[in-house]
Amino acid sequence: MTSLHPLKTIGHQLTETIRTHRNLSTKDAYRISVGLLEEVRISNPNLVMGSFPHQISGGMRQRIIIAMALSNNPDLIIADEPTTALDVTVQAQILNILENLRKREDCQYYLFPMI
Repeated sequence: MTSLHPLKTIGHQLTETIRTHRNLSTKDAYRISVGLLEEVRISNPNLVMGSFPHQISGGMRQRIIIAMALSNNPDLIIADEPTTALDVTVQAQILNILENLRKREDCQYYLFPMI
């Protein structure tokens, strides 16, 4: 999972992703970022916003990447093995999050299978 920059905080990466594609202030982008982390079941999102990728678990990093993918309300998400290298419990959580988001939002996803 090298989608996250190792020298930038999670908060910086999420807010920059949002600000790059929307005309929002840093404060508004931060607020949206915290909401996205809550949406993908990150407990204590304000603490995680100040963390670096190496300071959090693989499952959390994967959920953060999903939050980044959702940050600009896409119609389609293509995920290449989003549960690789995660234990079975975390794999189920990730797939459950994606399915719940698909049902609630108008977003479809395609998962490339592990072969």
